[in-house]
Amino acid sequence: MNMVRTISVHGYEALTKALSGIQGSVYILFSGSQDEYGVSWCPDCVKAEPVINKNLEKAPSDATFIHCHVGDRNYWKKQDNEFRKDPKFLVKCVPTLLKFGSPQRLEEEQLFKDDLIQMMFEED
Repeated sequence: MNMVRTISVHGYEALTKALSGIQGSVYILFSGSQDEYGVSWCPDCVKAEPVINKNLEKAPSDATFIHCHVGDRNYWKKQDNEFRKDPKFLVKCVPTLLKFGSPQRLEEEQLFKDDLIQMMFEED
């Protein structure tokens, strides 16, 4: 039984706080925040999320998976938002899945593909 720990955070400060003290592999999914109906403003995020969740079982059992909601569309589109500027993340688009502390990342349509997600999770 896989015991990947999953955490959901909203915003940059919550992500930074969640990352402090985590051991083992950390994967972060950056996606558009959801509206009052639970739907993201980002259609690619909506499409990618079930594919990623289905493949989480391939991640190392001691891994942590953080789903980070980057904010509403207007905030995300600002070129100076923290997710774009912080050298630890340098997120250019949503959805983005990255392995924290490594160059490994998958972006947009790549996250519709089981095989690419599985390879990322299995490379530990």
